[in-house]
Amino acid sequence: MSLIHAEKITKNYQLGEIQVQALKGIDFELKESRFVSFIGPSGSGKTTLLNLLGCLDKPSEGYLEIGGTNVLKFNRTESALFRSSKIGFIFQDFNLIPVLSVYENIEYPLLMLQTIPSKPERKKRIINLLEQIGMESQKDKYPHQISGGQKQRVAVARALVTHPVLVLADEPTANLDHATAFQVIHLMKKIKNDFGASFIFSTHDPKIVGEAELIYTLEDGLITSRKEIKGA
Repeated sequence: MSLIHAEKITKNYQLGEIQVQALKGIDFELKESRFVSFIGPSGSGKTTLLNLLGCLDKPSEGYLEIGGTNVLKFNRTESALFRSSKIGFIFQDFNLIPVLSVYENIEYPLLMLQTIPSKPERKKRIINLLEQIGMESQKDKYPHQISGGQKQRVAVARALVTHPVLVLADEPTANLDHATAFQVIHLMKKIKNDFGASFIFSTHDPKIVGEAELIYTLEDGLITSRKEIKGA
């Protein structure tokens, strides 16, 4: 079954009197439980595409279906509800809430759901993820008390706690050294296998790209290549 079905997706931005076409008619199909990388130079449209897939923005033209749902029919409130329950986000600058502990940062997305899980259910999910990321002993610490790699591990757990079908990561390893970056990518792959969610991430790091199962190249708003990585 297809998780994402995109047809002729375009996105235009108005910059003063100039109209910029960030995406120029993208066709894109993705099956469930894949580990996918989008690569391309700055300005190629990677972040724009991730914003559309994350229901943070809508295309100027085209059709976009996620998990069998036409997400373009949503109003702002419906988009937010779909996003909170079906899509997880991992950011390059972590975006952890400074006044919340590791445990509370992971819990936070659950408290934003339309139907909030019970406290025992929340605890079960959070403890499970803390074990997955190897940070059970750090659960009461605050973001300023942990390393960059640990912060990104918490961000991965936070993205997974709502059991999304899709996790989007824009340059998730940009602020990490190579060794830590590989640890985070391997963690993402492990969690993808354990939870069945699809991961889509953008990166400029050629070594990290090689960890993907499927690589799309974006250039000047167009997908110019698609490459399956055997054994990834």
